[in-house]
Amino acid sequence: MMIAGTIGGVKQKSGRRAEILILLVFSSLFPTAPLFAWPAKELTTPGLVREFLAPIGDVRQAVISVQKDHIIHGTLIFDKEPTLTGADAVDSTPFFDPWQGPGEVYYKIRLNAIAPRHFLESGDQGTIVVRYVIIPLSDDRTRVKVDAAYIESAHKTMHPSDGSVEKSEMKEIKDALDSLQQAAMDAADARRREVSAELVRQSYARQKDDESNRLSNAQSSEKEMEQEIASLRHELERRVKAPGADLKAAPFQSAANLKALSAFTEVVVLIVTPHWLGVETAEGQRGWLPFDKLEPLP
Repeated sequence: MMIAGTIGGVKQKSGRRAEILILLVFSSLFPTAPLFAWPAKELTTPGLVREFLAPIGDVRQAVISVQKDHIIHGTLIFDKEPTLTGADAVDSTPFFDPWQGPGEVYYKIRLNAIAPRHFLESGDQGTIVVRYVIIPLSDDRTRVKVDAAYIESAHKTMHPSDGSVEKSEMKEIKDALDSLQQAAMDAADARRREVSAELVRQSYARQKDDESNRLSNAQSSEKEMEQEIASLRHELERRVKAPGADLKAAPFQSAANLKALSAFTEVVVLIVTPHWLGVETAEGQRGWLPFDKLEPLP
């Protein structure tokens, strides 16, 4: 048994040396060929596609804001840290072949992720890759495609997302786009209010100019205006004749007395009837006085 085990061990060691020798020969013949190459085929994931009623400029701004937010949404690596930060926006990644279709492509990666959640059968340590593709459909319609995958560093095994990452990233894009559109509507509304206020200001200025012109074109002198004011005052104001009168609650003699007014008390005429005048005192008291109990101001 000892001899057999030794012979078996020699054979095993010899076989191992042969494998190493073959590997070294291969490396010497092809010095540029890496021992562990990235996958030759493009990374394939289910992805998520959505169309937005927005021009490509607005969608691009929303996508870039999510690309540069340093977060991989919809996954985590430690339960006590529900937000997976540390992601970086990059121009390209070896995990995806160069995009050959229409539109624009953006990438976000998170290095050194340990068995992230929501990637199928993920394990070990590796890199999370998110790709955003923006495709214009018309002036006001834009399509967005989001793909996400996790690639183990040691075995280069690819694990597609179960859809949670794509859904979460797409939601962030929608929220960012909604915020942009709301800000644009608020700015447009503020501009409309500003224009409306300016129109009101201009209208008020024109009105003031018209009033100034009318005043400047008036033929009456200051004395004539004073006389007109005095005339109006005489028309609207009266004073109680001596020896005084009772302010009535209604325009008839049997009405209740509200207040005794002394002679020469000045009142303002509010209502005129054939025999009674509705008046208001300087204190704001309103009532009725017989026509013959009042006289014009001197």
